Amino acid sequence: MQWELVWLSLVLEGIRRVCSLRHAVYWNSSNPRFLRDDYSVRVDINDYLDIYCPHYESNIPSERTESFTLYMVNREGYEGCYETPGAFKRWECNNPYAPFGPIRFSEKIQRFTPFSLGFEFQPGQDYYYISAPAIGSVGDCLKLLVSVCCPPTTMKSRTEVPRSQPRGGGGGSQEDATRSRGNSSCYRDPQIWLHIVIGLTLLVILHQ
Repeated sequence: MQWELVWLSLVLEGIRRVCSLRHAVYWNSSNPRFLRDDYSVRVDINDYLDIYCPHYESNIPSERTESFTLYMVNREGYEGCYETPGAFKRWECNNPYAPFGPIRFSEKIQRFTPFSLGFEFQPGQDYYYISAPAIGSVGDCLKLLVSVCCPPTTMKSRTEVPRSQPRGGGGGSQEDATRSRGNSSCYRDPQIWLHIVIGLTLLVILHQ
């Protein structure tokens, strides 16, 4: 019985690790959330922050498109919306006519990362993102506050779905964005089923 409980705990831990929420942010000046100057997203460890770059139809003149670089900065850089010394360059949105829709960059909110370009987050901390328009690009400096939720003793936060689309379309319907945001990715992740099958198999073997 003791070993069965151990394996069950391991299975549940595996399920917890692959169950995560995805927070979609359409990063362009047409997103009304950016106009309020207080756009914030609250996330939990193991969630994902999905940044969708601006996207345009081919008939839109290039001088009307937005291109920019996203940085992670300190609070001073966030409040002033400028790149500070030591700012961490995250992504470049420089392909507004991408053939298969808006380019998406994903940031996994994790405490430890094996990758040199990854970032490590801590519960209860705030993180600041800004974008600097490329030379010759339209658009203003945009900024986002990401708050990593507190210890797991509190209720899991819910984040409002952005009410805008990538410019020019091609990013799916808003209904799709809402549905994607509201559901946990664990139901679509094959890892969850692998953990369940392995765990149940081991429990049956140990019980015999």
